[in-house]
Amino acid sequence: MSCYKYWGKIKEISEKLFDMGGLDSYSDSALDGVDINEIIKLLDEIEVIAHDREIDFDSAKHILDDEKMNEALTLIRRFYLYIGSRLEKENVLKILKSDDPASTLCSFHFYDRYTGLIENESQLVKFNKDKTLVFIGSGPLPLTLVMFNKLFKCKCVGIEVQTEVADLSRKVIEKLGLKEDIEIIVGDEKSIKNLDYDILMVAALAEPKERVFANIWDFVTEKTPVLYRTYTGMRAILYSPVTEKDTRGFHKEVMILPTGNTNNTSVLIRKIV
Repeated sequence: MSCYKYWGKIKEISEKLFDMGGLDSYSDSALDGVDINEIIKLLDEIEVIAHDREIDFDSAKHILDDEKMNEALTLIRRFYLYIGSRLEKENVLKILKSDDPASTLCSFHFYDRYTGLIENESQLVKFNKDKTLVFIGSGPLPLTLVMFNKLFKCKCVGIEVQTEVADLSRKVIEKLGLKEDIEIIVGDEKSIKNLDYDILMVAALAEPKERVFANIWDFVTEKTPVLYRTYTGMRAILYSPVTEKDTRGFHKEVMILPTGNTNNTSVLIRKIV
């Protein structure tokens, strides 16, 4: 089915974002005063389009690559970044004040989606107590690290470029009683040269992609499994996908598409020598 049926809806959503203020000038602060439930309603409208299973990849590409949709797409992708960051930080603050931090973590808006995502990724690489996972771009809410440790008992290291974000993440890990199993370091992808690990993962929002993968290529061996998360099909309305140019020098071994309301496609690559 043609995704052009959503042309008007995408324009309508972008106009709502414009009317809310802030995003049109690339300043998100105007949205900080908008009730989170109103924000989530708008996200739900966007995800109805993103999750439409009747739209094939070719149809999605037609609309997402159309120059006339560029302005609307820019606003929607910025909004997606904004709400993801806001929801993570709000959950972090709740965890730090909670008497039951594990339950509070489970209340995170996207928690159930991570369960499916990590189940997919565990089919790409074997995780266990003898493995160490390094995750580039772990963010303020280290949910990926917590879940991999909880499900597979593997050691986890998160790399976060922003010091204040890394500090929040460390506080969450301490509150959850996982300091012995999960470490957060401040740095970018080049930090992996000083780490020992078995599996490397790149967050969907780690940027700039071309530089990140080029630096990873410099430090990994051809045997190192490198996982990355991206957006495919109509889900690319939410965020720009990883391209073949970004991953030059790597061989794509396998890709698992998302199901249900999960947004990320998971991909396993290895370095070509």
